[in-house]
Amino acid sequence: MRKVTAIVLAAGSGSRMKSSTKKQFMELKGKPILWYSLFAFEEYGVDQIILVTGKEDIEYCKKEIVERYGFEKVTDIVAGGKERYESVYNGLGKVTGDIVLIHDGARPLISQDIIERCIEGAIKDGACVAGMPVKDTIKIINDNKIVIDTLNRNCLWITQTPQSFMYELVKTAYDKMQKSDFDNITDDAMVVEQFTNHKVKFVEGNYSNIKITTPEDILVAESLLKQ
Repeated sequence: MRKVTAIVLAAGSGSRMKSSTKKQFMELKGKPILWYSLFAFEEYGVDQIILVTGKEDIEYCKKEIVERYGFEKVTDIVAGGKERYESVYNGLGKVTGDIVLIHDGARPLISQDIIERCIEGAIKDGACVAGMPVKDTIKIINDNKIVIDTLNRNCLWITQTPQSFMYELVKTAYDKMQKSDFDNITDDAMVVEQFTNHKVKFVEGNYSNIKITTPEDILVAESLLKQ
């Protein structure tokens, strides 16, 4: 029986929220934004949860999130790094599962269906990412905001989380990255793409699986939760 670990990232400062409260701790319909991701993984198909947060927030997360809401599958609360990839790497050091799902704690509308597809995708293909086809036309511009190319929308997908992998694959990729020169790493799939020969596949996410970044996103998430 394969064991599944979820790494939930909640170490960001949330500067674009323009609030003294970090976005992962802001309330969404009466509960912290972070609660929703932890609840989803607690309920659906995951054996272990590793919460990665700011060093200064570890005690708060332990008492006010994990203990307060009774999240029994959270085995470790780990200090994150300055960059996202540093936080992920710290979390990977605590993984006990064969499969690892890496998720942004600021995506509260994660669903059981997405979690199950990500687990199945990791088992089948070794590396997969939740996402959805782009709806809008995407153009590339230069420094003067002049259009230099229009991309084929049929080949473009929005990248979401969870991003799921067989543990040994993603851990090996991150280990290689730590020993190499690298730049502009924005997600875990990029690490696997650049530091292994393994191909990453998309699985269907959901357009409602939004990342809360600005105050407007709170209103959108509240509306989606009502539905």
